[in-house]
Amino acid sequence: MSGQKIYKNKPMKASMDMMVFNLIGTILVVFFALACLIPFYLVLTGSFTDEKWILTKGYSFFLNAENFSTEGYKIVFKSPEAVLSAYGVTTFVTVAGTVLAILITTMTGFVLSRPDFPWRNGFSFFFFFTTLFNGGLVPWYLLCTQTLKFTNHLYALILPGLFSVWNMIIAKSFMKGIPYELVESAKVDGASECLIYFRIMVPLSKPLIATLSLFTALGYWNDWYNCMLFINDSSKWNLQYTLQNILNSSEALNRMASQTGMKVASLPAESMKMAMTVVAIGPIILLYPFLQKYFVKGMTVGSVKG
Repeated sequence: MSGQKIYKNKPMKASMDMMVFNLIGTILVVFFALACLIPFYLVLTGSFTDEKWILTKGYSFFLNAENFSTEGYKIVFKSPEAVLSAYGVTTFVTVAGTVLAILITTMTGFVLSRPDFPWRNGFSFFFFFTTLFNGGLVPWYLLCTQTLKFTNHLYALILPGLFSVWNMIIAKSFMKGIPYELVESAKVDGASECLIYFRIMVPLSKPLIATLSLFTALGYWNDWYNCMLFINDSSKWNLQYTLQNILNSSEALNRMASQTGMKVASLPAESMKMAMTVVAIGPIILLYPFLQKYFVKGMTVGSVKG
């Protein structure tokens, strides 16, 4: 009888433990989500807060008629054509660069993961060697400007971020985990290498592609350095560099006014920074809902080594 009682109590105890575990886990996840969302919310409210209020009382969690202001957005969109043009450039570069980068990265990872490729170790070492040593900034800049003619061309914003060795290593590790028997079966049926890649490897690599796409798109969207180096035509500036120039111009004007005693209307520097942040991260944040279901699985890519 006692043995039966113990046996009957075990499922109840296990279910209670699971309920406690789920409750604690839910509370921790909620606190973590709030820790991530509250800073973004403060940035959003700060972009609509009056500059004097920010300087005297700090950022407000709630907006009211006393501290509400849209001056930051008015400065950012003072020339809407430039901002819209920068949005178009950034969107084109992000989409084109991400598609090409994922295509090249996964193709390379697929080839190097194949056990029937005799030179896979040599090529892998060649790629890895480039992560340890490089030619330096000046030779790279001279190569890009004098040989590849990057100056004032949009491909100058795409080609430098087109291939990442670390992403290739992740792709190689993931594809190595796909059973090679699938490839052998397809080859027996007469499938070509391109058909194997597009019809077998790509559908089975959705978590990998989603994760690498998110990281690559974020890199292209947030890039301003290549634009600063290679693009002199303001009509081809991307969003990040355009916003940075607006901010630098306003700060330079305020600094000159304070040093010379000129009477220049004070520009809302703090609220303008927040407005720029909202303008810059708004569209890219929409990627997360579409990639979220693949993201968790994709983050574990290559974490288990055989």
